[in-house]
Amino acid sequence: MPIGEICNREVVFVTREDTILEAALLMRQHHVGDLVVAEDREGVRFPVGILTDRDLVIEILAADIGVETVTVGDIMSPELVTARESDGVYETIQRMRARGVRRIPVVNDRGSLEGIIAADDLLGLLADEIMGLAKLAGREQARERVARR
Repeated sequence: MPIGEICNREVVFVTREDTILEAALLMRQHHVGDLVVAEDREGVRFPVGILTDRDLVIEILAADIGVETVTVGDIMSPELVTARESDGVYETIQRMRARGVRRIPVVNDRGSLEGIIAADDLLGLLADEIMGLAKLAGREQARERVARR
């Protein structure tokens, strides 16, 4: 299954120039733990980084830095890991595991932002698939009991 079929298409994003306070308020308003940092190129959004709630805690709160003077670009994770819409679920999980990230933006063939996928989304999908397999085993046993009476 292509990751583009299951990714969240409603991505909350910020720019490098936005303040940390603006970013934190967006996270609170949209109930998300991350923001994609995007750059606008002729009306198209391209992901250039990601900012997580953990970044805010570790880089700002724990270091006792004032939020008024720091921008998203100052603390965002610049080594961005992305998935293409056509990438498979297994391939995406492998990439996330290899890079140690729980969330990655999903891009199209041109590299522009299309969505985001999180480990929680993938866990839900895999849990549903495992549940389906478990139900299959139960149905097979029931069918066999009826057929062998």
